[in-house]
Amino acid sequence: MIKNISNLGDAALYCDFGTEVNKQINSEVIKYFNSIREKNIRGINNLTPSYNKLIISFDLKVTNFKEIKNEIEKLSESETQKIINKNLEIPVCCDASFSLDIERLEKKLNLNKNEILENFFNQEFFCYMTGFIAGMPFLGDLNEKMRAQRLETPRVKVPKGSVGMTEQFANIYTFESPGGWNIIGNTPLEVFDSSKEKNPNLINPGDTVKFKQITLEEYRNYNEQ
Repeated sequence: MIKNISNLGDAALYCDFGTEVNKQINSEVIKYFNSIREKNIRGINNLTPSYNKLIISFDLKVTNFKEIKNEIEKLSESETQKIINKNLEIPVCCDASFSLDIERLEKKLNLNKNEILENFFNQEFFCYMTGFIAGMPFLGDLNEKMRAQRLETPRVKVPKGSVGMTEQFANIYTFESPGGWNIIGNTPLEVFDSSKEKNPNLINPGDTVKFKQITLEEYRNYNEQ
């Protein structure tokens, strides 16, 4: 449930669902995000969900904070939509040319490469949010023995498709971008497709993801299938 609704500048507000980062709270965020989007409330022009907040931007020429707040508070539990999520399998190649930070992780986690990959590929992930770059999914929750800090010096360029880990999250770089996540592999799958105007993200908040390890040959041939 929403704990508080507050102003965020003149033309936005945020709904606060708590301070913790977990599936239960994030599922509430996603339910309200879906419901408000479907309700098409007059004046709202953007919705931005995060781990435990929902930011709502609105047009001051059409509405105001008080009106939007009232509309949100009128939403009952029965009106908040259930999450319709997908279960996805994402292929990942961990060839040495892609696993840029595996040696760093071995030292930081006190695990060998096989142990790191076994833990990673045996885990099911939950998409909390997308952001930073278009379509990039933030996937939790890595178990505690797999959690490492960001790189001390971020890379200027992280290749598109790179799969990374930082703290409790894994992610996929949907474009070449600067970044400081620990890179363990690369996926040949298009995770963000800008040609799909309505829903360009392959992975959306609420989806569950399992990664599947593939060989370098399978990676090279993947998009020729």
